[in-house]
Amino acid sequence: MADKEKLRIDKYLWAIRIFKTRSQASEACDKGKVKLQGTSVKASKPVMVGEEYEIKTESRKWVIKVTALLDHRVQYTEAIKYYADLTPAEEKQRLEFQAAAFFTGKRQSKIGRPTKKQRRELGDYLD
Repeated sequence: MADKEKLRIDKYLWAIRIFKTRSQASEACDKGKVKLQGTSVKASKPVMVGEEYEIKTESRKWVIKVTALLDHRVQYTEAIKYYADLTPAEEKQRLEFQAAAFFTGKRQSKIGRPTKKQRRELGDYLD
């Protein structure tokens, strides 16, 4: 993409896979969840290389630095080359702790079917 062209922040965040859809990225901007130097930005704000953004998604907080512009969605391994993740270490540790502590009660996938005994125990538990 040429440097002269303008790229909207909502399109950029969608392209680098921070948000699943462009409308989610735009909505996050409207709700003030995307900030540049502590100030909320509109979805139409042009992105410049070198800018640092604070982004709040449903699952985590991001701090990213724009290293290159990307205007179309590419696979994750390519997308991560267009930004630097500056998220503080304590935020990443909090996410790892949450993932380890979160238990839904569902069986993990790919560990096989329950045995007959386990099915009976499940039946007793659910009744």
